[in-house]
Amino acid sequence: MNSLEQAEDLKAFERRLTEYVSCLQPATGRWRMILIVVSVCTTTGAWNWLIDPDTQKVSFFSSLWNHPFFTISCITLIALFFAGIHKRVVAPSIIAARCRTVLAEYNMSCDDTGKLILKPRPHIQ
Repeated sequence: MNSLEQAEDLKAFERRLTEYVSCLQPATGRWRMILIVVSVCTTTGAWNWLIDPDTQKVSFFSSLWNHPFFTISCITLIALFFAGIHKRVVAPSIIAARCRTVLAEYNMSCDDTGKLILKPRPHIQ
């Protein structure tokens, strides 16, 4: 392969990587917003659950029954984590990190948007 073909292959790889990472960004933003909203709801519900004086007087399940907002938001948060929201929120970072690992063998790297970074050749003595 001549250097022109190699450069074209690198450009094609970079275009595809940046395209893939940028396609993940809108979904990542939505998942982050969902996670933030559910986390705030769970925190608010937990605060109300903890400051309620009746929480100490009744059984655990009765106190959860008395605070459906906290119970539902907590169950939703747990279900989201079981569904893998923590991976969806950081998906572009995961892809970029895996690419960096592979590209390191070729003395290259990439940024978080997928743009390739060519490193200078190591000085061999």
